[in-house]
Amino acid sequence: MLSVLHIENIAVIERCDLEFRHGFHVLTGETGAGKSIIIDALNMILGERTSRDLIRSGAEKALVSALFDIRDSDAAIWLSECGYENEDDPDMLLLQREISLDGRNNCRINGRPATVSLLKELGSLLVNIHGQHGSQQLLNREFHATFLDRFTEDPDGLFAQYQSAFDTYTSLCSEEKTIITNEEEKARRIEFLNYQINELTSANLRIGEDVELTERRKVLQNSTKLIDSLSQIYTLFSGTDDTPGITASIQQADRILNQIAGITSDLESWSAGLTATVDSLYDFSENIRGYLDEIDCSPEEIEQIESRYDLIRKLKGKYGNSVEEMLAFLDNARAELDDITFASERAEKLARERKEAQEKAEALAIALFDLRTLSARELETRVSEELHSLDMKNVVFSVSVSKRNTLDRRGLDDVEFLISTNPGEPLKPLEKIASGGELSRIMLAIQNVFAEKDHVPTLIFDEVDSGISGRAAQRVAEKLWTVSGCKQVICVSHLSQIAAMADEHFYIEKVVRNERTYTQVLPLDFDGRVMELARITGGSDITEMTRNNARDLLFIAEQLKKELR
Repeated sequence: MLSVLHIENIAVIERCDLEFRHGFHVLTGETGAGKSIIIDALNMILGERTSRDLIRSGAEKALVSALFDIRDSDAAIWLSECGYENEDDPDMLLLQREISLDGRNNCRINGRPATVSLLKELGSLLVNIHGQHGSQQLLNREFHATFLDRFTEDPDGLFAQYQSAFDTYTSLCSEEKTIITNEEEKARRIEFLNYQINELTSANLRIGEDVELTERRKVLQNSTKLIDSLSQIYTLFSGTDDTPGITASIQQADRILNQIAGITSDLESWSAGLTATVDSLYDFSENIRGYLDEIDCSPEEIEQIESRYDLIRKLKGKYGNSVEEMLAFLDNARAELDDITFASERAEKLARERKEAQEKAEALAIALFDLRTLSARELETRVSEELHSLDMKNVVFSVSVSKRNTLDRRGLDDVEFLISTNPGEPLKPLEKIASGGELSRIMLAIQNVFAEKDHVPTLIFDEVDSGISGRAAQRVAEKLWTVSGCKQVICVSHLSQIAAMADEHFYIEKVVRNERTYTQVLPLDFDGRVMELARITGGSDITEMTRNNARDLLFIAEQLKKELR
């Protein structure tokens, strides 16, 4: 449950701290005093979308912190699984969120950095906020199936089974639609693929061939220069008839050195080195001669190399930057041609698979329809009981579950809440019947039923008492207090009957100091509650009679609590 809420620089709230305990808490105050700002701050700390416009004028940033007692809650399990446990006190959880004018969001869970999405995921396990938005959802038929599914117990995992089966079915439908292409388009594609395959196949490409061709072409283009240069080098080494070459001169030096090598050890090592040099020079000279002998610069080869080089260059422009890429393109073209050629066979197979998937999904959808129908009867009973306790004994609430002909992600079901508010009147859609006060009580009844189902420890009601008064208001007050026996309940209200039933009462007021507006939140003692109830019932003209009436309200409320326990 929520223990402490700390707010800084949110709208007209400069700074405030609210402490909560188990039970029923009510926040009251003049219209415009800032009650909705408290709800905005709670939404902010629970990870909801928020605007920089909330930052107090003149401030650079706004901060909201909330301390929760999470003993025996789903939030404790979530923290353990996500690594956000409070090592100092595992029973307590601290959430913090700071927004800045520059758009930055700084979120922390137990002092560790977190994202807004994580804050929202965790917040859904801590607090449920019910307000005018929830009432609007109740009027929207699109949300009725969601309400019913939240109520429905699904121990066999039927919802998950159906979702999986429906996803498989839609995937097969999409694949089947893709594979059954227009026949003319298919023929054009087959013709084009055949052309590409034939062009690449007839080229007889070999991996690495383009690199080899480039090197050989370079040799042939520079053959004259190669022959002239290498011939000069060979002549230098081998010599001519008139001039001995380098090799002959060094051989002569080697013979002379061998004749005197025995005189000293130094000469012996020189002789050995020179002999090795002679051998190397001879080998080098022979390699040059062999290379010159092998150079073939025939016009036929040059023409053949150029032709092949041009062919591969043109193919590269169409199919890839290398022979490897072109061969990969060829493989893909053949695979695509096979897919198209055998599309009819694949389409038949897909049609069978799609039909089987459809039958499976429809069978699960029918089972889901039966489950929802049973759940709808239970929801009708439970909501009707709640409505009767809220002084709506003549109201008939019904959940219509009808079957469609086509599947969607929910199944085959259309769900709609119907109501009759007076005896003898037919059931009609909720949005066409309910007044504001009736809608508030119907929403409260539904929320109370769901509160029994979920494990969220804190419920916040933001002016769900709109449009009601008198005895209906008293019944709503009693219901809210009863729910607070198993949940922490926080209610923003403008009704004296609800405020009188509070276990803790906070007064929100707006004050002006030094030409600046501030909102402050004050916990009220008994005398403070008397004055606030007198203000709610009597307005600004508070008399001794209105104060006495307020005391009577508080006394009656305490008596009712004893009876309701």
